Amino acid sequence: MLRDSTLQTSERINHKYGPERARFGVVVIGRNEGGRLITCLRAVSAATAVVYVDSNSTDGSVEAAREMGADIVELDLATPFTAARARNAGFARLLTIAPDVAYVQFVDGDSELAAGWLDAAAAFLDRQADAAAVCGRLRERYPERSVYNWLCDKEWDRPTGEVRAFAGNVMIRAKALKRVGGYREDVIAAEEDELSVRLRQANWRIWRLPDAMALHDAAMLHFGQWWRRAQRAGYAFAQGAHLHGAPPERHFVREARRALVWGLLLPFAAIVATIALPRFGWIAWLIYPMQLARLSINNPGPLSDRARLAFFQLLARFPEGLGLAMFWRDRLLHRRPQLIEHKQIPTSGNT
Repeated sequence: MLRDSTLQTSERINHKYGPERARFGVVVIGRNEGGRLITCLRAVSAATAVVYVDSNSTDGSVEAAREMGADIVELDLATPFTAARARNAGFARLLTIAPDVAYVQFVDGDSELAAGWLDAAAAFLDRQADAAAVCGRLRERYPERSVYNWLCDKEWDRPTGEVRAFAGNVMIRAKALKRVGGYREDVIAAEEDELSVRLRQANWRIWRLPDAMALHDAAMLHFGQWWRRAQRAGYAFAQGAHLHGAPPERHFVREARRALVWGLLLPFAAIVATIALPRFGWIAWLIYPMQLARLSINNPGPLSDRARLAFFQLLARFPEGLGLAMFWRDRLLHRRPQLIEHKQIPTSGNT
């Protein structure tokens, strides 16, 4: 009965979109994204098949997505939520309703794909047979609303061409994703980077095009949100280095060491020096303004932007260091990694 239903769904897809449009489907993941989810789904409404995976939203996201025609997957509360788990569940459902789909576009519910991106990405994968994944230019929708949104916009500005990793919004060749076993579900952050490692190890290539791919709405308006996001990054660095830190990959080893030194070891040493040598120990803290000056010089752009970016780059080492400590605590106590959330539930009018 399930097979008959799947065949009928596949036939409807091909009848509606034709074989050209049936090449790709879309998986959207989200939790309490509010109006951002509506914007996201509108941008992908013409895709072959759209699957929305919800992680226990309480803002009506499931009902809104269903009204917009998305196929719904609601994750079971019994298993801890991760973006990796949501993406795997969405991909599995997509293969059920569109088993012949060649490519899957993953989209975060706080993002809006650019017009023409789906066709451009699929066309690239058609041409580049050894490419497992392709992404494009991601920009922050409201960088002017807070310094934290502005920092995200700077983070999204990355080189194009062949790259080592992609982020959450990406089109992946279904065959390649199946071959490496999908996303690793116990990776609570930077799961895309971890997947990228395994894809490259399987001799696939990853590309970033200069084409506009999506607008992202971080909606980070408070320092606490930024702090927890940086803390989650530190956890990801530690977990990534633990999984793939051996040569030649050295995945996240540099980032983990940087957080360890600047966020944990140096502050501890400076505190000890201050206590042991009250009159001169404070000099140890001068290493931080020196590092701030170095980062300001090396960053691109106007001086004000360089200094602001450098300040948060240096400040981020402290929550990243805490994230490292949290990972190793969980390892020592044999705890399952838990999602570190930084988002606030948006109001219904947020678009």
